[in-house]
This record gives sequence, structure tokens and C-alpha cells, in this order.
Amino acid sequence: YATCKRTLPRRVREAQMKRFCKAQAIQRRLEEIEVTFRELEQQGIKLEKFLRDEGGSPADQKTQWMNQLLYLVQKKNSLMSEESDLMIAVQELKLEEQQWQLDQKLRWYMEKEEALKTAEDCVAEKETLAQLLDVVNKRNALIQMQEEKRLSEL
Repeated sequence: YATCKRTLPRRVREAQMKRFCKAQAIQRRLEEIEVTFRELEQQGIKLEKFLRDEGGSPADQKTQWMNQLLYLVQKKNSLMSEESDLMIAVQELKLEEQQWQLDQKLRWYMEKEEALKTAEDCVAEKETLAQLLDVVNKRNALIQMQEEKRLSEL
């Protein structure tokens, strides 16, 4: 029990740091995606201008521009899908943090002796449990949504 008391806070800090690092990595990737979106937009605008303005261009040049434009659209769709996955991951991290906080709160109420609990404590414990179940259900819904998305992409 003493060993558990010493290692539990360390594990909690490690889990929080892991979530924090993951959130930072997600944020960096979202910023990279935003920059790439802007670059793709600019390239797409140039290609559209070429296609509209160059009436006397050879057909194979127009075909090449059209293929490049389609590639840009495909790349943008791929980035949008990745961005969607990252946004789901952000939601999941938030829910994971909420679940951890509610779990700690619930443990505090449950460790308190029944004889020492006030009516407010009992109500708060039930509310905390209901909130915890709600968060778990939301996390489950996110996981199901990710799985359905993965299966639809296959």
C-alpha cells in the first residue's frame, strides 16, 4: 500500500504529461495542415488561371494542368480527413482529462466513511458518477465514430 501511494502520484503526472505532449503534437500538426491548405489553395488558383486564360495552349498542356489540379484536390481531401481525425483526437484527450478528474473526485467521495457523509456529499457523489458515465459514453461514441470512419475508408 505504501509503495502504491508513492507511485500513484508519479503515474498520474506521467499520464498528464503524456496527454499534454500528445495535445501539443496534435496542435503542431493542425498548424502544419493549415499552412499546407493555404499553399494548395494558391497552387490551385494558379492552375485554374492557366486553364482559363491559356486558350491557345496545347491539349496535352491543359491535360497536365488538369491532372495537377485533380492531384491538389485529392491532397486537400486527404488533409481534411487527417484534420478530422486530429480533431477527434483532441476531443478524446479532453474527455480523457475530464474522466480522470471526475474519477479522482469520485474516489474522494467513495473513500469517505458513510457515517461522515452529509446529504450534500451523497448527492454530489451521485452527480459525479452520472457525469463520469456521461464522459465514458461520449468517449465510446468517439471511438465508434472513428471505427466507422476507418471502415468506410476501406
